[in-house]
Formats: sequence, C-alpha cells, structure tokens
Amino acid sequence: MDQVLGQVLRNAVWERLDMLTDLANRADAQSLVSVARSELPRLTEAWRAMLKMHEPDERGDCPTCSTRWHRCKAPCSVWQVAHEHLVAGGLAPQQPSSSDSRLQGRRKSPVTSHPAPPTAAETTGRHALVNPRRAVTA
Repeated sequence: MDQVLGQVLRNAVWERLDMLTDLANRADAQSLVSVARSELPRLTEAWRAMLKMHEPDERGDCPTCSTRWHRCKAPCSVWQVAHEHLVAGGLAPQQPSSSDSRLQGRRKSPVTSHPAPPTAAETTGRHALVNPRRAVTA
C-alpha cells in the first residue's frame, strides 16, 4: 500500500512541475507575473526544506544520504544538483551528468514522454529516480 501511495505522491509532484513548466513556456506576461508571485516562494521554501535535510553533520557527512555502512561526504548529490541548477546553471554551459544522459536517452520531453521502466539500481536508492507516469504493478 505504501508503494501505491508513494506513486500517487510522485505523480502529483511530477504533474505540478509539468504544469509549471508549461505555464513558463506558454503563458502571457501578466499570467507569468501572477504565477511567479505565488509559486516562487513555494519553490524556494521546498528547496530550503530539502537542503536543510542534507546539511552536513559535525563529521562533514550528509545525514540523509549516508547509511550505517556508507558515509556520504558533503556536498552530497542533492547539494550538487542545487548548485548546478540554482547557481551555476546560468553561468556555465551544461555538462550532462551520467544520470542526465541516461535519462535523456529515455525522455523525449519532460511533459509527454513515457520512458522505459527503471532498472533495479534506479529504484533502490534513497533518492532513486522513479518514473511518475509508470503504472504501479504490485
């Protein structure tokens, strides 16, 4: 049951992001200002909450990404992605990471694609990428 609820949650988040992307690409200037005023504070708070969970501990490890057997040194992948998209993204040409190139092979567009089912490695990590449009089969 948790798997089904998790999939519903992921679908809702992906659909919201798709809707915001569509608005950014197609809305008129007045609508964009309205959306920016309502959505930018929500998005920045979401980033802050997520990054707070990944703040390094006193040993310099990410407490969220680390496990008992494997310590993840800061900056973890969440902080690296945040920096890439929020700080460096507008300054430097984008170099696709291995996960980006893997996803690009599957995703034609972020709104309408239906990529192949994820591999076991993609669905078992703490921050696994799970396709929100893939039907749950359990």
